[in-house]
Amino acid sequence: MTNEQETGATLDDQWGAAFAEQAPPPEPSKQNETSKKEDARPANFGSLKQESNGTVTNLDMILDIPVTLSVEMGRTRIMVKDLLQLGQGAVVELEKLAGEPMEILVNGRLVARGEAVVINEKFGIKLTDIASPSERISKLR
Repeated sequence: MTNEQETGATLDDQWGAAFAEQAPPPEPSKQNETSKKEDARPANFGSLKQESNGTVTNLDMILDIPVTLSVEMGRTRIMVKDLLQLGQGAVVELEKLAGEPMEILVNGRLVARGEAVVINEKFGIKLTDIASPSERISKLR
């Protein structure tokens, strides 16, 4: 037997011993299955209630879910060679026109439009238009 074959045989023996040490999983008894079924109960979730005007109330269960809000000033498409030539003071032309509203996105989906404002030396956005449900659906495509 060669050294390589001896090593392979030793590994096989080690693996065989490791598998032999593992005890087979115990078979579930009928009593355990019955008690589990008796302990199981349907989950009781509060329902979201829709008012006659279409607004949804009882949103307490989702109020702590974090979302990412971003404001998009505009977009453009440029070649990598042009991107690499950008330097300090370079101007990149965007597809949006000056004065056109910025888009407010939540998790990448359009929810509103607005205009830039400065508050205490920080940029902010003043909402000017909330996207309608049909607009939001059309942006999904």
